[in-house]
Amino acid sequence: MSPTQVVVIVVVVLVLVALAVFAVRASRRRALKQRFGPEYDRVVAEQDSRSAAVRELRDRERRHAELTLTPLAPESRARYAAAWEELQVRFVDSPAETVGDADELVSRLIAERGYPTGDFSEQIAHLSVEHARTLTHYRDAHEIRLRNERGEASTEELRQALVHYRSLFADLLGEEPVGQQRPAPHHPDQSDDVTTR
Repeated sequence: MSPTQVVVIVVVVLVLVALAVFAVRASRRRALKQRFGPEYDRVVAEQDSRSAAVRELRDRERRHAELTLTPLAPESRARYAAAWEELQVRFVDSPAETVGDADELVSRLIAERGYPTGDFSEQIAHLSVEHARTLTHYRDAHEIRLRNERGEASTEELRQALVHYRSLFADLLGEEPVGQQRPAPHHPDQSDDVTTR
């Protein structure tokens, strides 16, 4: 084999290895993006580089795997659902207080499921692994609650905070989050005209 042929073979092997590494990294990024959804883009925007964001998300997965998460017993689910219904009824008479109570109820539910409830940023990081699709709602609710504590939130914002809390709450209970319910399947014998329903 001539030296030129050896060089060509080495170059081809190096290119193939580089392509394989690139394909593996791209596949991992796609998997993370699929798992974390909008949270993936948020972390990429917050980090210095995409690889730093990938390390952060992988670290979240590792820390999440160390948690002992427990599903809710049917009695607990019913108790939480009833407590939420009470919150919604109380909102009419005392919206500012109810938003604080909603935050406490969500925090209790988070704790009962086995997630840490200390630092909000850490809580978000742990929740992002399985509940990324409702984290924007939780962040928005948290921000409104903080503005409410400073006396800066309107009644409409407080109502919106309750809706945001409900999204994460439903997700943690194993229900479809508010605003994300799947449409009912369409039956061929049903008319598409909504006036006939």
